[in-house]
Amino acid sequence: MPKHILIAVLLTILFSVSLFAQNPTPTPKIQEDDTVIKVDSRLVVVPVSVTDAKGDPVLGLTAKDFAIEEEGRRQQIENAGDAMSVPLEIALLFDVSASTDAMFKFEQQTAAKFLQQVMRPDDRAVIFTVGQNPIMVQGRDTAEKAVASVLNITATKGATAFFDSVKEAASYLRTMSPEGRRRVILVISDGEDNFSEGVQRAVRQYERNLVDKGPDPDYKKLRSVVAQAQNTAKNAERAKVLRALQDADIVHYSINPAGSSYQLNQISVFGQENMDVFSKQTGGTAFLPKFAPIDTKDTYQNQNNMKKNAQILEQIFNQLANELRAQYLIQYYSDAEYPQNKFVKLRISLPARGDLKLRARDGYFVKN
Repeated sequence: MPKHILIAVLLTILFSVSLFAQNPTPTPKIQEDDTVIKVDSRLVVVPVSVTDAKGDPVLGLTAKDFAIEEEGRRQQIENAGDAMSVPLEIALLFDVSASTDAMFKFEQQTAAKFLQQVMRPDDRAVIFTVGQNPIMVQGRDTAEKAVASVLNITATKGATAFFDSVKEAASYLRTMSPEGRRRVILVISDGEDNFSEGVQRAVRQYERNLVDKGPDPDYKKLRSVVAQAQNTAKNAERAKVLRALQDADIVHYSINPAGSSYQLNQISVFGQENMDVFSKQTGGTAFLPKFAPIDTKDTYQNQNNMKKNAQILEQIFNQLANELRAQYLIQYYSDAEYPQNKFVKLRISLPARGDLKLRARDGYFVKN
């Protein structure tokens, strides 16, 4: 091949290589995965109890049996752990104040029996007394330790810091119990409060404000204003306690030993309302047994009524045990954008099992 032709061929090859380098074959587009990865989502935990028409626990349900809506939007349930697979964390609050009555021993013995029946080896309980101050008489421990502590509780004749006690127990469960467990507070009390810090502080402030307005205050008016201040403070404390229960994913149960006699005065009515609100808003139950009087002049009648009351109390604890055995822990991720502290409404149902009774909380407060 002549030299000039060879040079021309080489130049053509080099030019082609140069063009290829400047314009490489386009890389095929990678197909994107259709799976949505939630980065800024919140894990929402909803304890739910399911019982049949007889009140017996319904076991064996799965995530597919439940449906949950958040502000009307259907959510995808990630897990629905049942009572057999999810350990229980229970705080038992025992009222030892002056508002307790002669049923104290029966309540004590039945509560101890309840803990023995409902708690399994992996479950833990903490015991508080409700009196002038919340006192933890037994930290988080086994059923055996909890039962011994309950039986050693003694009654007092002091004031009642009900709100402080429930808040203290909620805080304890939130910080000391592991995540992913069923958290429950059981209160044996009439729900009356006359000594919580928030209530006392508000009353003292109102008294100072009234006295400072004039050198000779109207004491009749002072009593009226103080009573109004106390009611306002109690409503504010009730809201704080409810928030503490919701934030810790706690189900609240209560048993009022006062029975139907709670209607005798406004303070007792407000006390029962406290427990009704806490239980309804968290998916629990506020039990209000109809106890017969045991302090009449007829000794035989008192003894007979004691037996009847003990049976009623045992039935309540059996029903409570059934609800806890029927409890599921539903979990899902919410990626909706809500403002801080908004109360998000929930609706949980069993679409294919309308014959069953479902109990769950109404919503949760947003914590971003």
